Amino acid sequence: MHLTWLDSNSWLIEIGGKRILLDPWLVGSLVFGNIDWLFKGSKGTERPIPENIDLILLSQGLEDHAHPPTLKQIDRTIPVVGSPNAGKVARELGYTQVTALAHGETFALNKSVQIKAIPGSPIGPTLIENGYLLKELETSLTLYYEPHGYHSPLLKEAAPVDVVITPIIDLALPLLGPIIKGTKSALEVAKLLQPQVLLPTAAGGDVTFEGLLMSLLRVVGSADELRSRLAENNLATRLIEPKPGERFELQLEPRALAL
Repeated sequence: MHLTWLDSNSWLIEIGGKRILLDPWLVGSLVFGNIDWLFKGSKGTERPIPENIDLILLSQGLEDHAHPPTLKQIDRTIPVVGSPNAGKVARELGYTQVTALAHGETFALNKSVQIKAIPGSPIGPTLIENGYLLKELETSLTLYYEPHGYHSPLLKEAAPVDVVITPIIDLALPLLGPIIKGTKSALEVAKLLQPQVLLPTAAGGDVTFEGLLMSLLRVVGSADELRSRLAENNLATRLIEPKPGERFELQLEPRALAL
């Protein structure tokens, strides 16, 4: 299994011989609802669109996961799998092969990779977006991704999982609390899924943020703190901090040997 972190929540996942582009924001600015005075993200380096993409996987319909300027630059015939909200965005942008997955539903990619939608982040009072379990069918190695740190109790049915991609810090607003949860939830999901490897997402990379919202956000937690908590709980999970844009291979033991 090879991974490339492309800043923020964007990843290229190479699993089961397939190349899956996850939540891509690769070009242009990140702005919600054209309100750049409130929040604006800018990349120090625009990432090239990866070649030979087999699937685009979108966890949410918001701009930081289904980024319209990026999606407009990708071949619209590439299949897209996403939450119902993300699927709507992809169809409106002209993608021709879009599969919307409700929670609990699965999608098979060329009999090589199975993708299962798991309840993920709440967006507003009624909408819950997707997390995903990606299983390499030949080896049963499994990766779990959830970009805001909201982990469903249903995950216990999938344990153990080999790789987890999730936030490891909190981004919190006064009075409202965390909008991204990592300090406690990363440890909780490590206890639940017993992953071989945990990878941080949602924060960092070659990105700068500005706007009113950034003056209010408070960052809590660090990689060193999580490593200490993993050790205190006798968890063998390795926390790896990837470098943006660098492809790397995960050395994973077959689960039967890893237990």
